[in-house]
Amino acid sequence: MSAHPFLSESFYVPWSQLTPDRVEADIEAALAEARARIEEICAVDPAEVTFENTFGALDNATEVLDRGWGRLNHLDSVRNDDAQREVLNKMLPKVSAFQAGIPLNERLWTVLKAFAESEAVAALDPVKRRLVEEDAASFRNAGADLPADKKERMAAIQEELSELTQKFSENVLDSTNAWELVVDDEARLAGLPPSAVAAARADAAAKGHGSDDEPKWRFTLQFPSMFPVMQYAHDESLRKEVFEGSGTIGRRDDYDNSELVWKILARRDEKAKLLGFDHFADLVLQRRMAKEGATALDFVEDLHDRIVAACRREYRELQDYKAEQTGTEPAPLEPWETTYWSEKRRKDLFDFDDEDLRPYFPVEKVMTGLFGIASKLFGIRIEERDSIFIEPGTAGGAGEDRVEVWNPDVTFYDLFDAGSGEQLGSFYADWHPRESKRGGAWMNYLQTGLPPQGVAPRKPHLGLICGNMTKPVGGKPALLTHDEVETIFHEFGHLLHQLLSDVPLRSLSGVNVAWDFVELPSQIMENFCWDRESLDFFARHHETGEVIPDALFDKMIAARNYMSASTCMRQLALGKLDLELHIHLARYQGRDLDELDREILADYKMPLASETPTMARRFGHLFGDPTGYAAGYYSYKWAEVLDADAFTRFQKEGILNPAVGKAFRETILSRGNSRPPEVLFRDFMGRDPSLQPFLERSGLAPPDRNA
Repeated sequence: MSAHPFLSESFYVPWSQLTPDRVEADIEAALAEARARIEEICAVDPAEVTFENTFGALDNATEVLDRGWGRLNHLDSVRNDDAQREVLNKMLPKVSAFQAGIPLNERLWTVLKAFAESEAVAALDPVKRRLVEEDAASFRNAGADLPADKKERMAAIQEELSELTQKFSENVLDSTNAWELVVDDEARLAGLPPSAVAAARADAAAKGHGSDDEPKWRFTLQFPSMFPVMQYAHDESLRKEVFEGSGTIGRRDDYDNSELVWKILARRDEKAKLLGFDHFADLVLQRRMAKEGATALDFVEDLHDRIVAACRREYRELQDYKAEQTGTEPAPLEPWETTYWSEKRRKDLFDFDDEDLRPYFPVEKVMTGLFGIASKLFGIRIEERDSIFIEPGTAGGAGEDRVEVWNPDVTFYDLFDAGSGEQLGSFYADWHPRESKRGGAWMNYLQTGLPPQGVAPRKPHLGLICGNMTKPVGGKPALLTHDEVETIFHEFGHLLHQLLSDVPLRSLSGVNVAWDFVELPSQIMENFCWDRESLDFFARHHETGEVIPDALFDKMIAARNYMSASTCMRQLALGKLDLELHIHLARYQGRDLDELDREILADYKMPLASETPTMARRFGHLFGDPTGYAAGYYSYKWAEVLDADAFTRFQKEGILNPAVGKAFRETILSRGNSRPPEVLFRDFMGRDPSLQPFLERSGLAPPDRNA
């Protein structure tokens, strides 16, 4: 595959060679190989089926295609351009049709089914047996048992979903980039932290706005740019402009996602009904911890009922605070006022400002400290490698000593087992925003590793973590907010789940687990951002090297649960909207999305003076992928319950206790989907999960009547 750089077997990806002109030939070659491998399985005599020539062969059949298509889609997320987008969309129908056609291939299913229903399955080791069970269920859920006419329709639905969701994502990115605000009056910046002002000025200069004598400041809808405005700017008109700008994401005339939302929902609903399910949520959740849509919705609504009184109290207190500060009568706030007045009230209550923590969180030290914590807990060692960025299409390579990256901001690391010295994996880290990069933060993998098998040595995993954090300005280090630090720890938890996986089958490895379990490893890592012992590993002043002073730490902890009911309710609102649309589509189909949002979430949102646009048009978790988090956004809160409970073991036995870390690695991080998630949780905790630790950690537990 050396003639096809997207398919290169090299562990170190030749990013500069992955150019749009190579895509079509490379993906066509990968499709041809995948088709040939599938055909080999189809040709097996049902009387001669074994694990190796059926499900084992299927586990590797699309490896080359997954590699090439995964690299292309990764570049679409971090280095988007028109030529690349055009060829991706050209190949998307072909790849989607092939992928959708695998479970609908009658000859293939006949062979697989012959083995799945044979007595030989009972004799398999537990991991192989689980693969058979999981793959057989996936085939049935994708339509393998449907009659021919319905299979044809199912394939068309899958292809259409791929195209619709790709367009949705493009509209979100393009509408985000289409908005900017250039300020030429410095007085409007009053209240903004110096770091935000400096970043806005540097951004304006980079775009050719302003000069040393007449500076200007540029704001965008990237989170590190817009959020400080909403949180700190005294100028209400500035906050209003930025808020209204954010409302154009997925909503501008050229990039309006309204119809796409309904088309995506309709296709998902049709898919579910073809398979005999009442709605898409039941189809998706049957193999997750919740099992069905009603259970997930009950979870959201039960948690809502537990916190709604506290949430309303927080709303009233915020209204009263603003009235007191402004000498007016209490009244609903405007949407561009809530974050600003909430921050002012927090500062008054706790004498605490997020900006006071920034000097202690230079991104390089955060990464180093994170690696130290993970190494101590999980028995690993992480080393940074020299890297190099080469302009796309440039001849030559990175050489033997340096690893090529896709952007100068990107760093590269190797991860080893501390005991054996064995390389378990490597990963890229890309933390700062660019216009060619999608928003948010995420973890992904480019190559699935495998443990040693027989004489075959270990194959390392290759992963990545990305975000859109505060950028370095003026030669100074990038100083992060505490929220951004939590995000880095979160994504690194996902990465550990992948890189420490020790499962011998690709499709059961790493993060390929039930989606209401996948957030456990990521969210448990966030806890280390709040503990004094673990913070001292990395929270050091970028100039003096001092740890966070006790007084500032105490304020941070005291303010931790400020407005926690409101924060929790926002997540529940997103989960509620998601489940309602996927469970009760017929009730809502085709209506105005903003009106519908207000109806569904009447008791979930803060009462505001002005109406706000729905999140649905920009909700990439739900509509940026054929499945993604659709009917599964509740998973964040579900997994938060799991992580709060699981972290109690660290609290009881030692926050940085290597024995507890080893147990978590062995029972959770290394096991992938080799056992059901509820079993893995019990393996670590010795019991089923409890809701109480989550409520207590959030300050939302009801008072102890026996106290």
